[in-house]
Amino acid sequence: MTSPSDGASDQQPEAKLRADAERNRDLILAAARRLFATEGLGVSMASVAREAGVGKATLSRRFATREELINAAFADRMDGYAGAAAEALADPDPWRGFTGYIHAVCAMQAADRGFADVLTMAFPAAKALEARRRESYDDFVELIARARTSGHLREDFVPEDLVILQIANAGVIAAGGDAAPDTWRRLVGHMIRSYAAPGAPIPEVPDAPTPTALYRAMVHLARSGPCATQTAGH
Repeated sequence: MTSPSDGASDQQPEAKLRADAERNRDLILAAARRLFATEGLGVSMASVAREAGVGKATLSRRFATREELINAAFADRMDGYAGAAAEALADPDPWRGFTGYIHAVCAMQAADRGFADVLTMAFPAAKALEARRRESYDDFVELIARARTSGHLREDFVPEDLVILQIANAGVIAAGGDAAPDTWRRLVGHMIRSYAAPGAPIPEVPDAPTPTALYRAMVHLARSGPCATQTAGH
């Protein structure tokens, strides 16, 4: 005959296993976000496991693929991305909403190198992430239409121009590094000017980085770029 305490005893190990699994998942996500933010999406799964203090098998049980990990790690970022588009649509000034959205998205890239990469790549298996991307895209198309109707956005601007800007911005952010971290702001300022129709109010373009800062960024890029990788392999 089973005593009442036997059932409680069976439940305790199960509850502990669930708590351990949740704790490991949280550790993995926190580690992935730290590494992706500072080093980009090129970080290996093994590096994420080490940063989290778990084994590779534990990582694989929680996230079987890199796309699953990326989907979970950037869920909140994509929520913010979609929210920025909705906020821009709520602005009664279509041109201000459009330019504000462009700047907000590029600032999100600058704040997180991994997210800068996410916005320039597609992850078909990451369903939730791609759904939020599509939602943001639809809102951006509406932003474009409103800004054109206001007469402030060039007629030849297309949604793909944002993707081009994000790719360029990701490159500038990676190249600038810690030496010239605000270089992206000048790029975005110039690009917004290029999108403006004649007579549209355009913001001031931020100052350029100093020659010394740019030189340091170029040195860093030379050390970390393809040539450096090839040299290290010889």
